[in-house]
Amino acid sequence: MDSELIQQIRNQARDLLESGTVKGVIGYERASDGLTARPFFAYEPAAVERLIFDETCSHNLARYLVDKKNEKMAVVVKPCDSRAINLLLNEEQIKRDMVFVIGVTCPGVVETSWNHKDEELQARCKTCQLVEPPVYDFLAKGEAVERPQGEPYLDVQEMESKPITERKAFWSEQFDRCIRCYACRQVCPGCYCPECFVEQLNPLWVGIRIAPKENELWQIMRAFHLAGRCIGCDECERVCPVDIPLSLLNRKLEKEVKELFDFQAGLNPEEQPPLATFKKEEKLGFEE
Repeated sequence: MDSELIQQIRNQARDLLESGTVKGVIGYERASDGLTARPFFAYEPAAVERLIFDETCSHNLARYLVDKKNEKMAVVVKPCDSRAINLLLNEEQIKRDMVFVIGVTCPGVVETSWNHKDEELQARCKTCQLVEPPVYDFLAKGEAVERPQGEPYLDVQEMESKPITERKAFWSEQFDRCIRCYACRQVCPGCYCPECFVEQLNPLWVGIRIAPKENELWQIMRAFHLAGRCIGCDECERVCPVDIPLSLLNRKLEKEVKELFDFQAGLNPEEQPPLATFKKEEKLGFEE
């Protein structure tokens, strides 16, 4: 644990609360297992002593801003998390003057479970290209750590190379295990609709039964809703109780959007997502 980095976070959080600049600070504290981290809301200056940051801080805290949009809050974000802030700013779900962003340089996070943490970095961290958050008001800098930066779409390309029958069988098997708990939706910073399409009855988009075809519709429609918007935090996959590889599906669409439009979500709050705009000059490989 980088004690200097943690002290920078605590000092900044304390200053913000003592000055009344923010109502609260959303960060991480040590979980009750004494080993991993969990989200923490500090509303008093004395509470900042509970703030930590280490390799177990996996949660994307930007998701909480959607529910706190009427209060000025500070939030601790990793580089990948800060892309969610840019997404929410771009889609006018939060206002920039209502958020103070405490960015951190991130050495990567590991997989955790109760009273256990792995030594190996999460898959997303092995291909992450960001060292610093693309948006922040204060940057807490930790010790310089070299992190592997591999090809982000190798597993996607491997899946693409398989026959369509094999791909269909793979995803059918995955979706059959879905229990429709909607944890993926609840944790996603891009899923903020007051009424989700899966809960609409008129018109009825997806049936409420937990059945293979209904599960498939739910997962595919959600993935398409996130095309050009997913910021790759992989929170959906982390919280899935049946371990469906949702990031593989999301990164397939991310890859398509990047190749077609040279766009990645959350890097620039001013740049409109390509699927939210229309340009007559876009041919996308089709001849007139």
